Amino acid sequence: MQKLIDRAVAEVGTVLLGKDQQVRLALCCLLAKGHLLIEDLPGMGKTTLSNALARVLGLDYKRVQFTSDLLPADILGVSVFNRESTEFQFVPGPVFTQVLLADEINRTTPKSQSALLEAMEEGQVTIEGVTRELPAPFFVIATQNPATQAGTYPLPESQLDRFLMRLSLGYPSKSAERQLLLGEESFKKLAKLRNIISKSELIAIQEAVQEVHCSEGLLDYLQRLVDVTRTSADYAFGLSPRGALALLRCAKTWALMSGRGHVVPEDLQTVLSSVVEHRLSTSLDYRSDASGLSQRLLEQVDVMV
Repeated sequence: MQKLIDRAVAEVGTVLLGKDQQVRLALCCLLAKGHLLIEDLPGMGKTTLSNALARVLGLDYKRVQFTSDLLPADILGVSVFNRESTEFQFVPGPVFTQVLLADEINRTTPKSQSALLEAMEEGQVTIEGVTRELPAPFFVIATQNPATQAGTYPLPESQLDRFLMRLSLGYPSKSAERQLLLGEESFKKLAKLRNIISKSELIAIQEAVQEVHCSEGLLDYLQRLVDVTRTSADYAFGLSPRGALALLRCAKTWALMSGRGHVVPEDLQTVLSSVVEHRLSTSLDYRSDASGLSQRLLEQVDVMV
């Protein structure tokens, strides 16, 4: 299983150069049955990463470009009158897929952003009083530009909390950028990507995550981390129970990806930043910068496992 995951990371790495750690974290998120938020400047490879992951996992993929005039029906679908049958027929929107790329999600209005809440939480959508199941597995990979850029609408806490992890790709190294400049265009590389993990293998890995053991000492460590966010004056509000469960699930998945059947402190520490920083704030101002909070948290809590 570890070799299979390593092959998948290497395959995505042929398109997204020099970002193996970010690719591993993104794959960890999807293997943990979560949704992924990628925040960075335009042109950093966010869309490329989402497309590559879908291809490597062999999943159906659709993209929605979020704009200020996007309507919920553009995402979920709409009923259209059929003159021949004299009935309304439902036309599914792009959300009815296995991997949905919500591109630049914070450039649309809160009304359209909220159209994804039920889909992300329950794997279904309710339209015109009818509940429709989404394909399984179902993942949302959303990209967003920094809130400081013009034309962005901040994601509310309820939406952010539904993303299991948030990543930032950052600028490439000089050597990776040189390879990028000398190599093929990314869309040509994407077309060559192979399906490494089949749907059945993906489901088997997701089920295996549940079997990863977490000791009482590790759970104590996790709870101490969570408790500091709730009691320390450094944080405007603490991690929710959903956030604590997300941290445990990602740590178990990272342990499995590392070839272990049990969680060690390094697993928690590796995924901590991606899992908690979009859920925490240093003040009641939602625009405050939360970067570095996870490192401060690690410094405040002793391991003692």
